Amino acid sequence: MAKTENNEKKKNNNDSLLLRALHGRLISTDFFAKHWLKVLIAIVMILIYITNKYQCLTKMETIRALEQELEIVETERVRVRGEYMSLIRESSMQHLVDSLRLGLQVQDRPPFKISYTK
Repeated sequence: MAKTENNEKKKNNNDSLLLRALHGRLISTDFFAKHWLKVLIAIVMILIYITNKYQCLTKMETIRALEQELEIVETERVRVRGEYMSLIRESSMQHLVDSLRLGLQVQDRPPFKISYTK
């Protein structure tokens, strides 16, 4: 008889626990009254963690966007520098030829091959 009473108490306790969980009364208000400071600290720490993670992800996305923009700007800089160096070389050579009075000029047409056949 003692066994059946024990089993019935466990069953009622489990039902009671399940009912309390379904009704949102798993943790009593006495628990919050006794441990309000610990609960508050835990909630604040969780909120700080979420905020920190969000800021980190946002800044990482900004860094990725800026790295892509930097890569584009560096490519453009290399292209413009090459173009500038080409112009500098051509104009400096033209200035040298003019100063030596060699009578050479830049051709308007590209060079062509002359083939000789017998």
